[in-house]
Amino acid sequence: MRKEDSVKLISAEGFEFVIHKEAAMVSQIISNMLTSPGSFAETEHREVTFPEISTTILEKICQYFYWSLQYANGKETEFPIEPELTLELIMAANYLDT
Repeated sequence: MRKEDSVKLISAEGFEFVIHKEAAMVSQIISNMLTSPGSFAETEHREVTFPEISTTILEKICQYFYWSLQYANGKETEFPIEPELTLELIMAANYLDT
């Protein structure tokens, strides 16, 4: 994956997830951060830090981005969510507008 095709998402604990930009664009918030006019750090460095999102939740969100791209054509399938992560995932998904 070329650097210009990737985005680095950083969790509250500092863990870094390098994912395809296309996958990150599933989130309207991340899309806005990376494509806003001006010289914002997120746009210039292709890095977004989430000080309120834990590593476990951010990992699951990254998995969802790829799942969403794969099944965007309307194929009926469910995204697996562990019950203990549900509340935190709902809050993060609401923030990320996914």
